[in-house]
Amino acid sequence: MAHLRLATESDAPTIARIYVETWRDSYPGMLPDDVLVRLSPDRQSRSWRHAVRDPSQAVLVADELTAGVVGFGSCGASRHRNLPFSGEVYTLYVSGDHQRRGVGRQLILSLLATLRERGHDSAVVWALADNPSRFFYEAMGGSLVAEGEDVLWGVPIRQRAYGWRDLSEWLSTIR
Repeated sequence: MAHLRLATESDAPTIARIYVETWRDSYPGMLPDDVLVRLSPDRQSRSWRHAVRDPSQAVLVADELTAGVVGFGSCGASRHRNLPFSGEVYTLYVSGDHQRRGVGRQLILSLLATLRERGHDSAVVWALADNPSRFFYEAMGGSLVAEGEDVLWGVPIRQRAYGWRDLSEWLSTIR
């Protein structure tokens, strides 16, 4: 079982590596190849250093004793004002060789609990519509609450949102 903790700036390079690796492993055929090829751990590291310092969000890491950081997630206020959810899980990624071991479950529970502790009564997470990992959010009690399409990198990207309408109730039943 991984130990979950708030990320520090020194975690940024590892978070960036996991981010780039999981995007490249998970999204071929869903995102343009040139986007995946251009991903840069160095640029992502700078971005994650900024995110870790940002008090408006929480970045959590899953730290295993022998393997170090094997996953991470981030959350904060919802960026989608047209949906009736106050909080949002922005990211949740687990290194490929540590998936299906309960790390993602630990992270989603902690991210949703963090949102609740920060005063959010509900939460939403967006996933690519074709990403099979979206079923994880359903398994964790999230309900399909919206579908949409954004044009990113010049191509239409279909997404689905999964929501938890009452975090207090959900957290009391899941733990």
